Amino acid sequence: MKTLKFKTNINCSGCVAGVTPFLNKIEGISWNVDTENEDKILTVESRSAIPEEIIDKVKKAGFEIEMI
Repeated sequence: MKTLKFKTNINCSGCVAGVTPFLNKIEGISWNVDTENEDKILTVESRSAIPEEIIDKVKKAGFEIEMI
């Protein structure tokens, strides 16, 4: 299992709800956003996820994201 971490501006439960349909389209990942962390860290667990695919989906949902 590979863990990827991203800094985002997903800062509330409404934002998490907004990005959920986009991230759920990616096969074989589990993810969560730590909205309590000042960097709003998105953590993705996967065997095969491509960071660029995750970044693309989050941006399509209207949020900022960068890999850390």
